[in-house]
Amino acid sequence: MNIILLGPPGAGKGTQAQRLVTARSMVQLSTGDMLRAARTSGTEMGKVVADVMDRGDLVTDEIVIGLIREQLETRDAPGGFIFDGFPRTLAQADALAALLDEVGQSLDTVIELQVDDDVLVSRIVGRAEAARAAGQPVRADDNEESLRTRLFAYYKQTAPLIGYYYAKGLHTGIDGMGSIDEVAASAAQALD
Repeated sequence: MNIILLGPPGAGKGTQAQRLVTARSMVQLSTGDMLRAARTSGTEMGKVVADVMDRGDLVTDEIVIGLIREQLETRDAPGGFIFDGFPRTLAQADALAALLDEVGQSLDTVIELQVDDDVLVSRIVGRAEAARAAGQPVRADDNEESLRTRLFAYYKQTAPLIGYYYAKGLHTGIDGMGSIDEVAASAAQALD
């Protein structure tokens, strides 16, 4: 089973992906993780990624699709793949669909973690303040202004995917505001 986890920054996609990896033997394909790994891999694709990132440029969709292709063709994923952080745009969604078709796979479902923006901001800012008070590392962009900027970018670029996948009959929305266990139970139900 191949799925996409969709939702705004801080909604818990990474946390839920890890739960699915453990519970269902799925492989999480996080674009950030793939780029960091490629950069240090020494492969031809890794050299391209390193060069682009060293120049401070954004990695192109073609490079990301190439990295995903490598993973699809080389990783053993008995439970399927979880796309986390990709696609972010309609063009990327089309490219992913074409790639999956080329490698003889398909997308089974898209789970959208639906959240209340104001509650999400309060939760993340509160979590960052608590971590800071405890001397733990905090993401530099875990503050209200940065988070609202990231939310705006999400709604501008990524939210159109909700309608795109709904029209394809792949979209399932779940309440992303519950506890980690409650959200995991809803995600499991969406996949069964």
